[in-house]
Amino acid sequence: MATRRKKLKNLSEIRRFFHRNEEPIYFVSATNFNLLGLDEWVKNFKYINYIDCYDGAHPNVFCPDEHPHAEFQSIEDINNYLLEHKQVVDLIEDRGGKPRLVFLMFDERTEALAKELGAEVWFPKASLRNRVDNKIETVRIGDKAGVPSVPNTLAEVPDFKTLMEIAEASGLGRDLVLQSAYGDSGHTTFFIKSEADFRKHQHDIVDAGEIKIMKRINCRGSAIEACATKRGTIVGPLMTELVGFPSLTPYRGGWCGNEIFANAFSRKTREKAREYTYRFGEQLRKEGYRGYFELDFLIDQRSREIYLGELNPRITGASSMTNHAAFAHADAPLFLFHLLEFSGIPFELDIDELNERWADKDNIDDWCQMVVKHTDDSIDMITEAPRSGIWRMHDDGSVEYSRFDYHRRAVESEREAFFLRILKPGDYRYEGADLGILVTRGRAMDDKFALTERSKKWIKGMRRHFKGRALTEAAPPDLAEHQFKML
Repeated sequence: MATRRKKLKNLSEIRRFFHRNEEPIYFVSATNFNLLGLDEWVKNFKYINYIDCYDGAHPNVFCPDEHPHAEFQSIEDINNYLLEHKQVVDLIEDRGGKPRLVFLMFDERTEALAKELGAEVWFPKASLRNRVDNKIETVRIGDKAGVPSVPNTLAEVPDFKTLMEIAEASGLGRDLVLQSAYGDSGHTTFFIKSEADFRKHQHDIVDAGEIKIMKRINCRGSAIEACATKRGTIVGPLMTELVGFPSLTPYRGGWCGNEIFANAFSRKTREKAREYTYRFGEQLRKEGYRGYFELDFLIDQRSREIYLGELNPRITGASSMTNHAAFAHADAPLFLFHLLEFSGIPFELDIDELNERWADKDNIDDWCQMVVKHTDDSIDMITEAPRSGIWRMHDDGSVEYSRFDYHRRAVESEREAFFLRILKPGDYRYEGADLGILVTRGRAMDDKFALTERSKKWIKGMRRHFKGRALTEAAPPDLAEHQFKML
């Protein structure tokens, strides 16, 4: 124990510590997408997943047999199902040690199940995560940290007339964006310019309680991930966000991918976003939160002002981009510092030096990812689906399977992509369902933030490999409960 408690004094010792880690660490989630490749950095790191994206071929992914269960209403339900599954319980007990669990999402029930397993949850308490995850609370935390939000006001909205009165009194104009406290932005962000717009979303707005009412600006979305540690906040790179592309998602404000490349934004914008993220992380520490988090920033195209969009107190869909960037391979993945923070091992680290190095655009390479959803208003059952692995594009724009791999680094050029399949034969395909994720070198968008022709070909090419058949039931299944964020 004395050796294990020895203070780690530099990055080399931190990397060695995890390379020799003897205690089991599990990422429990629907898929292993968010922490792809972390098992290569941490000995005894395993994935316990509900969806087998690799058809049993990934050596560190364990997917138990399907057992009867209540309909899942959330990813927390999936995780709780996994932790109660006998095969999962047996796996954790057979591997021994003091199990540590990390999640994309979890709740108090998850914490209780972890305790029954004798496991530690290596994230802040669910109650704290839930509090800071509240989009209304995010505004208040940002205000404390000196991180501005888009001009807004917070209020309950009983009807359209009241909304207009509130907006006029607050100087927000009549072109508004409303956002409720919780939920995926694709489902809980409402663009209101007329009474007809309001009526379309009235039920969600009126029943939402206090809601964030924002002035609508012409902006670009961006994402940045960070980790609040006892030594200070470590800040990753600023990434562009793909939002609302109809060829990828049916949701107007829905996230559908990211790009990471050195000149995504001006130096001034990058520096301001990093400064704001550091400030926000330090304020989170004062709120009692520590570990991994992500911020969405909105960049006004006219004024170039940067505004806080929302906080995700967790790993996110962008985490695989952050943790595989060139700087991560040179130093360590950002999530490694999250694990270090919760390990209890004392460490020294020059956070300012690390942040300065990670801000250097020479340490950022060009990659993009696109989350492909079913965009038609239809339901059928999948009969054929493309395999996970490396796919190749031909000159005519068609794509075909090249070889199996479970790591994006196997992508050799922009003519290849790593595809992680989510839905498999036998699954229902419905509006908003995640079909899979495409990861490739280079950019997904052009300088005007439109999808490139190459991206369009990749999306169309992969969709052609999904085939389905019409349902034979007299009435289609109710899939409303599946409309939650899986990734």
